[in-house]
Amino acid sequence: MPISEPEVLKALESVIDPDLNRDIVSLGFVKKVSVDGGVVSVTVELTTPACPVKDLLRDQCADAIRALPGVESVEVQMTAAVRPREIPKEDALPHVRHCIAIASGKGGVGKSTVTVNLAAALAQSGAAVGVLDADVYGPSIPMMLGCRQYPYTQDGKIVPIETHGLKVMSFGPLVRRKGKPVMWRGPMVATTVRQLLQDVDWGELDYLLIDLPPGTGDAPMSVAQLAPLTGVVLVATPQHVAANIAAKSIALFEKLEAPILGVVENMAEFLCPSCGTATRIFSGLGGEELARRFSVPFLGSVPLDPAISESSDEGEPSFLAHSERPQADAFRVIAGNMAAQISIATLSKQPTPTAG
Repeated sequence: MPISEPEVLKALESVIDPDLNRDIVSLGFVKKVSVDGGVVSVTVELTTPACPVKDLLRDQCADAIRALPGVESVEVQMTAAVRPREIPKEDALPHVRHCIAIASGKGGVGKSTVTVNLAAALAQSGAAVGVLDADVYGPSIPMMLGCRQYPYTQDGKIVPIETHGLKVMSFGPLVRRKGKPVMWRGPMVATTVRQLLQDVDWGELDYLLIDLPPGTGDAPMSVAQLAPLTGVVLVATPQHVAANIAAKSIALFEKLEAPILGVVENMAEFLCPSCGTATRIFSGLGGEELARRFSVPFLGSVPLDPAISESSDEGEPSFLAHSERPQADAFRVIAGNMAAQISIATLSKQPTPTAG
């Protein structure tokens, strides 16, 4: 008896997305089923190209179909399309599917470094990614990404800088008087952040990562209120003082109704390049414990690696410059976990599409 498409779909109902805790058929991930005798082909569309369980789902789909009587061969094609947040008619960024703020309670935890490397990891997976440097007082993203040109205007919009496969906008290149401090009060900061968000031609983006200045001042609050945030990622080092201040940031964003997507622990341990021994540098509260205390996801940990700061100084994300080192694996894992949390947050608010 020949295999039918409904039989294939029924078999695929046994494949459960571990992040969303539902089968891929009811989630609408199965986009195409083709049966030619004993040859079965299916196309599965995930919610992000950075899906951390893509290979697992592919294998499970193939195994489920092979278990059907009469199947001779199976081909599973995995694709991805980032499902957007709910976008109202009068949206500040209608062509940006997700805005993610990268925040920290205090300075010196490597928040900007995490931002550029997560952006590079998402872009390498196939996503369209932008980076907004919202630190008006100390913009560092242009240097970290080696931005040598200036933004320009076209049709009344600012065209962002493109480098390393990313669209980048920062107040830094707009300040031509190098070394001069920006001496602005709160309202001017809020106005500038609004312009950097709304007056830039971002084009179609899957993810816009917004690098916030540290703390809970005007710029973080302005972004949380002006940008249509899907959520916030908090960066912390394993220090008690960093954890205590991070708690204030969590409280701020929760008060502003900006969901916390998770915690990233940076500079967690030093990996000896000669012997591979891992040594904890800081003895304070770790990122995993911090996330547990506040009941938010723990996205992952980045080791202390001199190559990370060296690459930033040279204008290239260490994820790209030293892709063979453990730090690159860490950023890849964190990017995937962050993308998964974005999908969870998005699908929890949207109706389920039909399968087939």
